[in-house]
Amino acid sequence: MIFEICADSYDAVVLAEKYKVKRVELCSALSLGGLTPSLGLIEKCAEINDVEIHVMIRHKEGDFVYSSDDIEIMESDIINAKKAGAKGVVFGCLNTANEIDIKQNKLLYKLSRSLGLEVTFHRAFDFCASPQESLEELINIGFDRLLSSGQKNTAEEGIPLLNDLVHLSNSRIQIMAGSGVNSINALSIAETNVVALHFTSHLKSSGSNNLGMGFHHQQDELKIKSIIELF
Repeated sequence: MIFEICADSYDAVVLAEKYKVKRVELCSALSLGGLTPSLGLIEKCAEINDVEIHVMIRHKEGDFVYSSDDIEIMESDIINAKKAGAKGVVFGCLNTANEIDIKQNKLLYKLSRSLGLEVTFHRAFDFCASPQESLEELINIGFDRLLSSGQKNTAEEGIPLLNDLVHLSNSRIQIMAGSGVNSINALSIAETNVVALHFTSHLKSSGSNNLGMGFHHQQDELKIKSIIELF
């Protein structure tokens, strides 16, 4: 089983290296589903050679519908992520009908590939109106992997669709399960034969959100250790 940590800090990548985690999806603003991290953070995390850094390309919160101006921003972020040392990028473009935006995804995919980056389609997929059709479209574009919770709040709840996605993909794209993965449900989710498990590495501080500036996160080493030791 491949493990991927969803992280927003250098400390998380250090922890990933300690437990020989293959990949980190590097983001900012995890409470918003993850946004594009700073170049400084990407560069610092990429110094850790034993962990692949895959950068979230999502500069605004809310949905996954993008204008032509948004796409230009995302193209710049992909180029800069490569320059900063990223191994891959993570993005997903939908139209207003919650369908895969073929044109936009192809554009970003081709740019990423030209730079030698791996490409993951993120949980925008979990909003798609027709998951089976959307899966085929992502395969045809050429994405390396798909991150999904099976279109439920948690991957455990989404096991039925994850099973279907693995079967339908027939190894043409890697299916990675994420959202709510922990040591209690990891083995059950793994029984779907997904290639990888994706989970966060932190605990939210119980301290107050002073002046609306957000919460401190602390790394949950026990969570990482307890999941990995199951396999």
